Amino acid sequence: MATTDLTLATFNDTVERDGIAIVDFWAAWCGPCRSFAPTYERASEQHPDIVFGKVDTEAEQELAAGFRITSIPTLAIFRDGILLYAQPGALPAGQLEQLIQGAKELDMDEVRKQIDESEQPEKQ
Repeated sequence: MATTDLTLATFNDTVERDGIAIVDFWAAWCGPCRSFAPTYERASEQHPDIVFGKVDTEAEQELAAGFRITSIPTLAIFRDGILLYAQPGALPAGQLEQLIQGAKELDMDEVRKQIDESEQPEKQ
């Protein structure tokens, strides 16, 4: 599967659905972004079960600002609508593959339980 260009209008529908969505925040003028693009594209072809989105931070400034993007490229990984990872930096193929496998192997029931527990008020 090829990558999908995401906009403010399509972002939430893409990352909030069931399954894994990986988002690359990038810009055309960014050298590391251009270097990372072929690695990201290859990963999208190797994992057709995952949505690979791209957000052009120049064209989608409101979306980038809302996500607090301060450095590009920034990679974000969502699963079942939950943000699991968001870090700047171009990754080598092996490290990207490790992140993908980690997202696939996560016990999402445990993740949701941890989120619920962290949102509970502390008992006095």
